[in-house]
Amino acid sequence: MTDTTQREQRFTRGKDILDAVDGTAGAKVIDALVDVSPELAHQIVAWGFGEIYSRPGLEPRDRQLVTLGMLTALGGAEPQLEVHINASLNVGLTPQQIVEALLHSAVYCGFPRALNATLTAKKVFAERGLLPVH
Repeated sequence: MTDTTQREQRFTRGKDILDAVDGTAGAKVIDALVDVSPELAHQIVAWGFGEIYSRPGLEPRDRQLVTLGMLTALGGAEPQLEVHINASLNVGLTPQQIVEALLHSAVYCGFPRALNATLTAKKVFAERGLLPVH
């Protein structure tokens, strides 16, 4: 198998997973990169999703919980957090579970980052008609 064939297979596998997890939000991120850094777009799909997200060992909902925690801890990653809050809903997390995970992050990340993440979640929930969250 050639390197080109392997590259294409990783991309195809990654694109299938990206579409299943992130839906149109993931595709918009990739499309936004094509004219400035097509290789970054390729690597997000092929490596991030084709290699990492496709691994056994964690269910998609568990991967999203980990991702929510890490993006909250990073701070300043609210656009990516928005994509992954949508993805979390797509893979079966409830708004209540997402809010609880973000509340839990306040202990480790601090209130400002937990607050920013929660307000990002509120935006996503509003867009999806999921407010109020109880």
